[in-house]
Amino acid sequence: MVEASDEVYSSLHRHFKGDLLRPGQNGYEEARVIWNGMVARTPGLIARCAAVSDVQSAIRAASEAGILTAVRCGGHSLAGFSTCDGGLVIDLSRMRQVTVDPEVRRARIAGGCLLGSIDSATQKAGLVFPSGVVSHTGASGLILGGGTGWLTRRFGLSCDNVEGFTLVTADSSVMRCNAKDNPDLFWALRGGGGNFGVVTEFEVKLHPLTSVVLAEGLTPESGIRGLLETWRDFMAEAPNDLKWNIDLRLALHTNKVPIELRGRTVASSSLVWTGDPEAGRPYLQGALAMCSPDSVSSKMVSFLNLQTMADSDFPHGRRYYTKSGYFTYLDDSSIDRLVEAVATIPSSETQIELAYLGGAAARIGADETAFGDRSSPFILNLLANWSEPSADAGNVAWIRGIFNKLRPAMKPGVYINFMSGDEQDRVPEAYHERWDRIVAVKSHYDPNNFFSLNQNVPPRKLGTKIRS
Repeated sequence: MVEASDEVYSSLHRHFKGDLLRPGQNGYEEARVIWNGMVARTPGLIARCAAVSDVQSAIRAASEAGILTAVRCGGHSLAGFSTCDGGLVIDLSRMRQVTVDPEVRRARIAGGCLLGSIDSATQKAGLVFPSGVVSHTGASGLILGGGTGWLTRRFGLSCDNVEGFTLVTADSSVMRCNAKDNPDLFWALRGGGGNFGVVTEFEVKLHPLTSVVLAEGLTPESGIRGLLETWRDFMAEAPNDLKWNIDLRLALHTNKVPIELRGRTVASSSLVWTGDPEAGRPYLQGALAMCSPDSVSSKMVSFLNLQTMADSDFPHGRRYYTKSGYFTYLDDSSIDRLVEAVATIPSSETQIELAYLGGAAARIGADETAFGDRSSPFILNLLANWSEPSADAGNVAWIRGIFNKLRPAMKPGVYINFMSGDEQDRVPEAYHERWDRIVAVKSHYDPNNFFSLNQNVPPRKLGTKIRS
């Protein structure tokens, strides 16, 4: 593999506009580190591209050398797919331009943008692009996997708001796709992950929004079961302006937490109201009625503040492991298992995340995009978050054990952005009835599986028929 990376370097270095970093060079150590501390890799070469032509050259050289290739935007892949040992990393971090057209509420987003890059540019025009909740996340990976966040119920998934892609495919061609041009690829890129090429630009639609109402509260252990039952039924009728997430976790030892709850098992409710504040007041008050009064707060916050509030909770370098799934309905026995699970949580930063989708995301037809199940609104993410390598086995085992207990009640399906690196067997489950179609698109655009470091859709082997 070292010889292959040397071959790629020799092919690129004379005409490459960006930076080529090899082990031992200045900047290499910083460039090779990714967000999830569980994944430490040593690439043979990092090609930090400065232009689309660099991406083309890197793909061409890597293909000719037969070298394993990863693609990095923000390095936030839970599974660690944005790096590799001995191979090539195509790094887009120098490509972070955002161009906003406020009159038509559209933007062009370069492939290396972080969510914070987009938010800063769009908010100058009083507009938003629906995305995730941590500003140092890479936009490309989030969008290509679907993209959920605070605005999902109001404006849909991130991928639902993309109107066009420009990408470099496995044969180093530059392609543009939208609803009219290359519609099969346009369909697949909206939820199909990094299987089809390196996206160098997204054309997206924007929406007017500059601030929201943020309400928060903590429910003690004795009230968690009742809260989840209320939330389950409440959200089925809630307006699209309301996003209510619940995290089951250990309460932090901070001044914001009542003394009697610190370090104890709690349900942490976070509610965002995107509409008229007065219209949202009764919904927020009703939702927070089961929280400890001393823990409840409600305030207007700017969208930029909302988008950075979780940054410190998920810093680079910590160790992360997840299992995720959907529920059509959160039945009482599943709630019982969740209550039992949180009582054994192994880390103060680990949490059981519960969100209700529906809203605008559910209005998109199941066959309109490659994104997984939209019919099951309850999404569960078991997220372990810890710092010491010695605690790896305990945290991973805890997540797997809880997931296995909950899985029988789940509907088949998984959100690919919440998948860990040991879940390749679940990729067909992620696309379910869309599997044959996405395999056909993969087989056409990447028949040799050059883009394999992702939630991988293997191309069809020659002579294998796709079920109709």
